[in-house]
This record gives sequence, C-alpha cells and structure tokens, in this order.
Amino acid sequence: MRFLWSKYKLRILLFLGVFGPATITAISDNDAAGVATYSLAGAQFGYSILIILIPITLLLAVTQEMGVRIAVVTGKGLGDLIRERYGAVISILIFSILLIANLGTVIANFSALKATATMFHIPPLFLILGVVFFSFLFITKGSYKTNQRLFLFGIIFYFAYLFSAFNSQPDWGKATLNLFVPLDVKLSKEFIFAAIAVLGTTITPWGQFFVQSFIIDKHLQPDKLKFSQLETYFGAFLTDFFTFFMIVATAATLYTHGVALTSGEQAALAIKPFAGELASLLFGLGLFNAAIMGIVIISLTTAYAFSEFFGITGSIDAPFERGKMFYGLFLFQLLAASAIVLLPSVSLFAVVFYTQSLNALLLPMIFFFLLKFTNNKDLMGIHTNPKFYNYFAIAASVIIIFASSFVVVSTLLSH
Repeated sequence: MRFLWSKYKLRILLFLGVFGPATITAISDNDAAGVATYSLAGAQFGYSILIILIPITLLLAVTQEMGVRIAVVTGKGLGDLIRERYGAVISILIFSILLIANLGTVIANFSALKATATMFHIPPLFLILGVVFFSFLFITKGSYKTNQRLFLFGIIFYFAYLFSAFNSQPDWGKATLNLFVPLDVKLSKEFIFAAIAVLGTTITPWGQFFVQSFIIDKHLQPDKLKFSQLETYFGAFLTDFFTFFMIVATAATLYTHGVALTSGEQAALAIKPFAGELASLLFGLGLFNAAIMGIVIISLTTAYAFSEFFGITGSIDAPFERGKMFYGLFLFQLLAASAIVLLPSVSLFAVVFYTQSLNALLLPMIFFFLLKFTNNKDLMGIHTNPKFYNYFAIAASVIIIFASSFVVVSTLLSH
C-alpha cells in the first residue's frame, strides 16, 4: 500500500500543480449566458434537448485539448500564432469579430446580474458597480495564483444546480435515457436553433483564446503536457455534468407544466411553485455566480487576445504600469457592458440567445486555425494531431455550417 501511495503521490502532486486553466475555461462556458440558454432550451424542449449533450462534451474535450497542446508545446497563444503566420489584416479581422462577440456575451452576463439583483432585492446599480469595481481590483492587484484560486472557488457554487434539479423531482430514467436515445425529439427550425445555441455557449471561440493565454500565464512546460491533457478531459466532463442538471431542473418543472421563459430572473423564479423556494434560491445563486465568472473571464479573454494580436504586454502578473492597455481594455468592457445593461430596455434573453448563436457561427473559423497549427510539424513536433481529431473537428464544422445555414434560410423564408 505504501509503495502504491509513493508511486502515485508524485503524479497526483504534478496533476494538482498544472490544474486550473482547462477546468476554469470549460466551467466558464457555463456563464450566465449559458445558464439562460440551457434554461430556455430545457423549458422549451424538455429532456429531448439532452441528446446533444454527449457529442458536445466530446467536441469540447477534443477542441480544448488541441488548444491546451498548442499552448504547452509552443509557449504561444492563439492570437500570437495567427499574427505571426497570417499577418496584421487577418489579426485585426479576427480580433474585431471576437471583440463584438465577447462584448455581447459580457452584456448578457451583466443582464443576468441585473436580473438576480432584482430577485434578491438588491439595487441593480449598486450591485453592478460593485462587481465592476471589485473585478478590476482583483485583476489589477491580484497575482495569477490569487485569481486562479478565486476562479476555482467559484466552481463550488455550480453544485447549486444539482440541488435544484433534485428538488424538482424529475424523471431520472427518462432524463438519462434521452442522453443516448432521441426519444422525444421533434426536428424543427426552433429545435435546431436551440441546439446551435447550446453548442455556441458550451464550445466558445473566446474559450480557445482564454485557455491558451491562461496556460501561457501559468508558464506550463511541455513535460507537464499529459497532466494538462488529463485536466482538459476532466474539465469538459465537469462542465456538461453541471449542464445536465441545469436542463433537468427546468425540463422537470417549466417544460412539464408548459411555462415559457421570457426574462432573465424568471428561470429561477418560475421553478419555485414546482420545486420549492430552496430550489429557486439555489438556481438564482448559481446564476449570480455564473454571471460574475463570465463577466471577469470573458473580459479578461479579450484583453489577452488584444495583447497577443498586437504584441503588447498582457499578463495578470504584470504590474499596472507595464500592462496599461491590457488592463484598460479589461476595464472598458466592464464599463461599456454595464452602461448598456443599465438601460431599461435591455433583456437578457433577447441578447443571450443570438449571442450564443453568433459564437457557434464563429466556431468553424477557430477550428480552422486549431487544425492548421496542431497539424504543423514545425510547430508541434511529435505532438501533432491524431487523425481522429482532424476528422471529428472537420465533421463538426460541416454540421455547424449546415445547421446554421438552415436556421438563417428558414428564418428569412418565414418572414
């Protein structure tokens, strides 16, 4: 027994040493925009939407692993490599699209924060300004280690969705079976649009930029690659583990009783009559935590990407004087998004669903760069892609393009 412990002790310690970037990135895909998307999908389609969860988990694991491998092996982020190999024009184009998509997602997260403030009887202006202030303070004054610990601590609050789901008293057999068998699926433009939205909030373009930049900031070396890959698979599983319970909670309550969702706070409040006050409170708490995680990490992603695309200092370990542009762009997103959200006409669901769909439309472009870099022997050496990765990512890109085109054409024809 002592021999076995000695044998695995070092491996466990090494794993814990690299742990953080991949799990934080994957979990952050379940930001408030994601929670709202899953809630809407669960309320509208019930357990049937769960059929897409396993393929999405596999795709998340494969694509995140490619990004992790690029960062660990090359020591460079996605923005660095695009700038070096495709030039300034492509860099500006990609960054501009990423900036718009990310700002839309940050707005959606601030909208969720505003909604939960109302739910918990907190003045929205007070809460939003408090989040802006403390987010900027933690990022500018905290070190990499401090911020990573805070992000990991935030993951604990996602367990609130497990309690909400159990209190909803779902049909566990039916929910589990729908993961593998399309029992109740009725293909329609709306179902495909919802599937694209779920895909777009689980596998995000910003996620690829963040995971690579965060790994660079952590200074992980190639000898730790296997442990980083293991963490990537764990993070993908944990992310959609929580997603499963989010969908189940709303499917067992709102879908079963025909309750439609129209606003941000309604997802938490609407399950109250069916699952109880505690379930409603925990669902709202989870949404609150997810909103803060999304606001900070997605804003940080844009700042990281800007630094890489334009070759300036970008690290949360860098002092403010050396990273003024990095920290300035981070603050700009917080201020711009919060100002827009404080306008009375902004609705969480109006922003979130289309933002996540835009992310899904951008994914094939990101997959293109991932595949180009991970198949380049000059860059990756012996760590180039297995053929399975290439086939899987290409097939996923084709499906996304066709599904997205179907939704656009169907929408145009309907009008």
